[in-house]
Amino acid sequence: MRRLRYLKPLVFLVIITLFSVVVMLLWNGIMPNIFGLTTISFWQALGFFVLCRLLFGRISPGGFRTHEVQKHRKMNKMRKKWRKMTPEQRKEFIHKREQWRKGNHPFFSEDFPFEEPEDFTSEKPDNDDK
Repeated sequence: MRRLRYLKPLVFLVIITLFSVVVMLLWNGIMPNIFGLTTISFWQALGFFVLCRLLFGRISPGGFRTHEVQKHRKMNKMRKKWRKMTPEQRKEFIHKREQWRKGNHPFFSEDFPFEEPEDFTSEKPDNDDK
């Protein structure tokens, strides 16, 4: 078991290296021909890969399944709430959801306190007198 503890960081580095090489090869094979951009080095590809992971997904032991994991966690929360509901509460929830889907949102009802936005084309008083 102790060998595996030292093997995990090595495997992680190998995977990051392989992804960086793939990013570099794809960039150098596609981008200069299509857009006339320059080729990139391994280190630039590694930086680009890390930047993309930071912007579009976190670097985690779960790999690239972060969106699915978040969706699964959200579904688990809903399942827990659903199990705690009484049959009447479930029917009410389903009814509200169906009303929402049909467009009967509370935001569009006449009871919702909605104020019309000011007309941006109207002249505003000038405060140049200061």
